[in-house]
Amino acid sequence: MSFFSKLRDRLTRSSSKIGAGLDDIVSDGAVEAATPVSHSEIAPAATPETPPVTPPATPPAPIQIPDVVPAPVPEAPARSGIIGRMFGRSGDSSEPRRELDDAMLEDLEEMLIQSDMGVETSLRVTANIAEGRMGRKVSSTELKELLAGEVTRIMTPVAKPLPIYPKRPQVVLVVGVNGSGKTTTIGKLASQFKAAGKNVVIAAGDTFRAAAVEQLQVWGKRAGVPVMTAPEGSDPASLAFDAMARAEAEGADLLMIDTAGRLQNRQDLMEELAKIVRVIRKKDPSAPHNTLLVLDATTGQNALSQVETFQKLADVSGLVMTKLDGTARGGVLVALADRFGLPIHAIGVGEQIDDLDAFDARDFARALVGLGE
Repeated sequence: MSFFSKLRDRLTRSSSKIGAGLDDIVSDGAVEAATPVSHSEIAPAATPETPPVTPPATPPAPIQIPDVVPAPVPEAPARSGIIGRMFGRSGDSSEPRRELDDAMLEDLEEMLIQSDMGVETSLRVTANIAEGRMGRKVSSTELKELLAGEVTRIMTPVAKPLPIYPKRPQVVLVVGVNGSGKTTTIGKLASQFKAAGKNVVIAAGDTFRAAAVEQLQVWGKRAGVPVMTAPEGSDPASLAFDAMARAEAEGADLLMIDTAGRLQNRQDLMEELAKIVRVIRKKDPSAPHNTLLVLDATTGQNALSQVETFQKLADVSGLVMTKLDGTARGGVLVALADRFGLPIHAIGVGEQIDDLDAFDARDFARALVGLGE
């Protein structure tokens, strides 16, 4: 199964189910393409002697769309859908359609906010979808294409792989709160870099949690990557300094430093993280060359405050989003991109080695709304 297929499958099984939400929005108040709505249905108080009539402004669909292929997901659906509507084509005439009006936009805004896209981003996305389209009838597929296009537009500038510099060793500091998936992410990234021919060293900087050290050692063995450890309770800044010396002596390409999970509202723990950065810079003023903040997608809007706090103390250079296979509302990733513009290097949808992959804006957008590749 491709990573896109897993992403789409696991996102659509999550609690947000944006694709299903869009289906519901269109179906509420939708009008079948070739079925006129009686006046008695929409205006019960109408006089009986006024028979329902078919609106003359709606031409027979077959006359207008002889060249449309009624595929559920066209080859280039976003463009053909918009151009088709411009020339009076309606795509699949059997699909229910709903007029894009204020009520529908309110439903869309509410659904996006519930998916953790954030109020500001949701309002902006909805306004862009509405621009020039008010009063037109849209199907669920067309609405998904429009939303996917807006999400892709927001996410494309931040979809960047982890940069590799000629500096050796390149120091990658990995930070985040408890349970965000830092240790697993380090193991997966180290394994992938090793497979790409890089010489990697891992430093188990979470010296307060024996389980985290053991987990990193398991990943190290699996990937053939050495893991530096220190006695439980040791100073993590000291371990980071020693690891840099070892990585430099061994000619390592990358040194990945794990850190203890810390809550952003615990000032003492955050100051300890700042100390690690200061000590690293005594060894190499340009280090760390990457500071990755690992975020748990299930935390929703709380991820925004985590980015703000860690940016101040550790100068975060990029993000990794994990647990999109859980109860995640994937819209939070859109809110993060829209608000901070930080590079998103990778996303994770499971525990296996191939469940972490480089972030692709278009694939994510289409999986988020339930569309195919």
